[in-house]
Amino acid sequence: MALFKKIKSNIVEEKEEKKKPKKEIKIKVDEKSEKKPSSDWLQSKGQLAADIYETDDAFCVQAPIAGVSQEDIEIFVENNMLIIKSERKEPESTKQKKYFYKECYWGPFSRQTILPEDVDTQKIKASFKKGLLLVSIPKTKTERKKIAIEIG
Repeated sequence: MALFKKIKSNIVEEKEEKKKPKKEIKIKVDEKSEKKPSSDWLQSKGQLAADIYETDDAFCVQAPIAGVSQEDIEIFVENNMLIIKSERKEPESTKQKKYFYKECYWGPFSRQTILPEDVDTQKIKASFKKGLLLVSIPKTKTERKKIAIEIG
């Protein structure tokens, strides 16, 4: 019976977590910076795996980020480059264990992606649901101009 109470209390906790208001992910856009670009993201040791694709309307970056809260994810645009960075902190309880395998990466990580020219970085949006980050940057409308060829 104690097991059933434990399971039931976990379900109630999960439902309460779902009722929490959604927090927005802060995105810094610094396209026309005259200062030198910061290179602190270069010091990150881990590489964030990501799927990068486009739709008819947007350029998208999708990345699974486990073990990190939404507040700890930094997303910014600098010199036409999208930069995502964070840090996965090692749980205190795991430091005194003797591992057979230690495959999980703990520490800072980042991902940098050069953006195409036809995106509007001022309208960038990001969502973080169930450990999956999705960054969407809408495309700008570009008109094709037909060029007449003169016959010489």
